[in-house]
Amino acid sequence: MTPMMAQYRRIKESHPNCLLFFRLGDFYELFFDDAIVASKALNITLTRRGQQGGEIPMCGVPYHAVENYLARLVKQGHRVALCDQIEDATVAKKRGAKSIVERDITRIVTPGTLTEDTLLESKRSNYLSLLLVEERKATLSIMEMSTGFYTVETAPIAQINSMLLRYEPSELIVPEGILQNPELCDVLKNWKKIITLVPDSRFDPENSKSQLEEAFKVKTLESFGEFSKIEITALGSLLDYVKLTQRGILPKILPPQRKSNNHILEIDGATRRNLELTQNLSGGSKNTLLETMDETQTSFGGRLLLQWLASPLADLYGLNERLDRVAFFKERRALLEEIRESLKNCPDLERALSRLSLNRGGPRDLAGVRDGLLIVEKVRKALEKIEKLPDALGKITGKLSHQEVLIDRLTRALNPESLPILATQGDFIREGYSKELDELRQLKDRGRQLMIELQARYAEAYDIPSLKIKHNNIIGYHIEITATHLSKVPQEFIHRQTIVNGQRYTTLELSELERKLKSAAEDAQVLEMRLFQELVGEIMVQAEEIASTAGGLAILDVSTALAFLAEKWNYCRPEFLENTTFLIKKGRHPVVEKALTEGNETPFVPNDCHMDAQKHLWLLTGPNMAGKSTFLRQNALILIMAQMGSYVPAEAAKIGIVDRLFSRVGAADDLAQGRSTFMVEMVETAAILNQATARSFVILDEVGRGTSTYDGLSIAWATIEYLEKTITCRGLFATHYHELTELKKEFPHIHCATMRVKEWEKEVVFMHEVISGVADRSYGLHVAALAGVPKTVLDRAQEVLLFLENKKENKKAIKVAELPLFSAYQSSALEQEVETINPDELSPRQALEFLYRLKTLVKRTAA
Repeated sequence: MTPMMAQYRRIKESHPNCLLFFRLGDFYELFFDDAIVASKALNITLTRRGQQGGEIPMCGVPYHAVENYLARLVKQGHRVALCDQIEDATVAKKRGAKSIVERDITRIVTPGTLTEDTLLESKRSNYLSLLLVEERKATLSIMEMSTGFYTVETAPIAQINSMLLRYEPSELIVPEGILQNPELCDVLKNWKKIITLVPDSRFDPENSKSQLEEAFKVKTLESFGEFSKIEITALGSLLDYVKLTQRGILPKILPPQRKSNNHILEIDGATRRNLELTQNLSGGSKNTLLETMDETQTSFGGRLLLQWLASPLADLYGLNERLDRVAFFKERRALLEEIRESLKNCPDLERALSRLSLNRGGPRDLAGVRDGLLIVEKVRKALEKIEKLPDALGKITGKLSHQEVLIDRLTRALNPESLPILATQGDFIREGYSKELDELRQLKDRGRQLMIELQARYAEAYDIPSLKIKHNNIIGYHIEITATHLSKVPQEFIHRQTIVNGQRYTTLELSELERKLKSAAEDAQVLEMRLFQELVGEIMVQAEEIASTAGGLAILDVSTALAFLAEKWNYCRPEFLENTTFLIKKGRHPVVEKALTEGNETPFVPNDCHMDAQKHLWLLTGPNMAGKSTFLRQNALILIMAQMGSYVPAEAAKIGIVDRLFSRVGAADDLAQGRSTFMVEMVETAAILNQATARSFVILDEVGRGTSTYDGLSIAWATIEYLEKTITCRGLFATHYHELTELKKEFPHIHCATMRVKEWEKEVVFMHEVISGVADRSYGLHVAALAGVPKTVLDRAQEVLLFLENKKENKKAIKVAELPLFSAYQSSALEQEVETINPDELSPRQALEFLYRLKTLVKRTAA
């Protein structure tokens, strides 16, 4: 057990759940089991050192390239602890010849604490979250370390999944005690891959309050707003975790905000998945709503657009503010283009600032802040040309702070190009900024020239033309003489090393020159590092203003991007109402329209959708491939776009603000959870029926199709009745069960619509147009023919269809009185109701309706 290995074991024992990257020189080394795990995960060579029987497994990665390896390990779910030297080697030598340099953990790398550009997606936020539960309420605190975003929100336990889906955090911290609650374990099972368990003792209310007051240097948190005790605990505990992983260093974070769920359009996980908002059904981003809408010019603008899309508003004032900004830029094409051109090459101000605050930044981050602030100046000057800005825009431009002094300082200090990634690499301070540094550099450069002159003098004086003065990291500067001229070597040359084709020497003169050169280089590096820290310090003084400026610039980027999108695709401004109207004139599906246009295919066919208090549920029938699902989805997407503050693909749009959006479309199983396609369908349908309110918006596609015809029909029938009578929300219900259109007779608020179809010389043409009415048939065989089903199969299917239709028409009426349900529920309380109906004279459709009425009557009587 060498002193170094004893040091390693001590540090490893304090972090058993992390892969320990142990810094030795220019490499991070891993030992024992960590080395075995890392070598497999990174596909790097595993070696073994030591005597036979006691070999130590080892592997390593270069210090300068460690970020690439960290990214791969974190993506595979590993936590990494970086152990670095924390004292100078000269200090260790003073303690004794056998003393080793002190090392300790400088950072714990977890999925939610990443800040490096190479480890993150530029247009996606990397959220770190923490969940606490108390008295049927869930509190979620969220931080984005790379931008400083910091918030907390509280909602009923049932909304935990919905809250997490809005952020899609990379890491979720929960107390260990949460595992004692079976209900919470069930809710969190879909997030188990990102959960980090922390001892319950770290969730202390008083400690959390102190953490927050210390971090923001305040004596009370009242100036930030009203927070409950559990919200303060959630915020402070999250801060505590960050300090733990960053070894006491905090990023520059914004004051915490409290989010209210009352101002957010709630969208559940199934709806987000079905509508392919940010991820398609294959797991990629192609042909998603986000990809279609993203015209942002900056990475931080792209992150804000994603945030708006993930959390649309249900707040009239906030929505109109966003739309006012979009309208302002849409009406001023020249200004729009000028600002978008200015933003085009803007660095990521938010993440550069965060890295500098965590001591992870480098010269390029300094330049990023400088260049970003220069673009802010351009944008401000462009907006100052406008005599009167609307209030919604004036609030944003007020965030763009003036930083001329800082810009000038950074411009004078930094080389205009070829800046290194790390400050320790040096040569990034511009000549003329520091007289002392210039003198040291001149001395260093002069030393190099002196080396050249010394080489020439020795070669001439001793008649050795091939004499060279070289340098390597082992013996430093030396004189190299080939074997041919060894007889000419003078006595004052001091032998250093024998090589294959000659020998290496030094002289007192060369050693002294090397000392001066090395001293100048070290002094220059120390001074340059000091200047770097001074520049970082100046930025940190202005950090709050710069962070606010970056936030304002992000809003401008999103606003101009949405204006550009609206102009490019001819979108209209939605009008929001206080009632439950949903009026879309000539609406289009934004994703499909873009795909058709870019593929030079037939233009998208627009359609109207009008719902209000008198007609709030649409029953849509028609064949497959005619556009029913597209129509359902496009109206849901138009709603989301409108409530995120965007113009929408339509000629006109009037929308009563929606509180929750639900979608049940598509067919998919969930084999991992043991759920069939039909079970998934029923779970999603149940969620809608249990959670929707009168101000919700529901789209349902083919409910009941996953089971037998009559089972499915009865479920669809009852679902429509429940939506119409109990919930009374706006909804679009697409179905192949034409029998359901009979409900129109009983419920006047139902509007029947169908897809227009033309038949021409035995050919069927789908017009993709929605019209009032009911489909007379499903055209299933025609769709099968389009799909390429063999003609023999189609001909036989036609024969079977004719047989079944004929049999159905001649089939005797169902005798309801013979069914088990009827006899089981007969009682004196129901006799009068039952006697008015003759069960032997009902058609299948009437029988189904009768059974439903009978069930309802039994339940009401029992209650």
